[in-house]
Order: sequence, then structure tokens, then C-alpha cells
Amino acid sequence: MQKQCKCGRTMNIRLRTVIYQNKVDIDNVPIFSCEACGRSEVVSHVKPELTALIGKLGSKPDKQQYFFHELSEVAYLLLKVTEREHMNDSVEEIVSERINELLDIMLLAQSLGDGPWMDDARKRLSQISQNAITT
Repeated sequence: MQKQCKCGRTMNIRLRTVIYQNKVDIDNVPIFSCEACGRSEVVSHVKPELTALIGKLGSKPDKQQYFFHELSEVAYLLLKVTEREHMNDSVEEIVSERINELLDIMLLAQSLGDGPWMDDARKRLSQISQNAITT
């Protein structure tokens, strides 16, 4: 994934750490970065999840660390495709595998009557489907 920077160069996507209030490290946030001018911006697909997390932290958070790929399927999939063990796998295979994994989780959660777990899996599937249309 790439984007045009305001300076005219190409911005590449990277997984970076966002530091909130100098106390909270949020690792693996997808960020567009421009090597030429140094401009960075959060990938628009993950802004709702990042905004929600920061909202929950409040204005005076305790020192802590979050792994954004645990909240965002876009970040999770980007992390997966960069892992050495998946370097020979296509992006389509990795996404398909994750969708199947989430569907299995939904079936298990349903059989156990675990509503919150089902809702989480459903939300994650929704993140994948929404971003598949826009990318």
C-alpha cells in the first residue's frame, strides 16, 4: 500500500509505535511515511480503532503498552504478511486463512453461547470486509 505525499513523493506503509501522552506505547500501528520529507500519517482504515483506544485511555493515562494488531485486523494482517514464515504466501492466502480462522472462532463462540466473543469475531470480520472493498 502506498500513498502520494503532499511533497509529491510516494509514502510507504510501515508498522510503527505511536506514543500517547508520553506514557502509552501503542505498537504496530499502520502509518504512511515519506522518506523524502519525513511526513507521517495514520492509515485511514485504522483511525477509528486508534481513536477509540485513545478515547478509552483518557487524558491522564497510566504508563502502559498496547499491541494495536490485537485491536485492528488491518494491523494484524499487515503484521502477518511481514513475518518471515509467510514470505512465500500471497496476501490473498493470508487474508483467506484469517477469515476462515475468524469464522471458526465464531462457530466455537456460538456453540459455547459466548456473545461477547462472537461480537468480537464479527467485528474483526467486518474490519476485513470493509477494507477489502476500499483497497
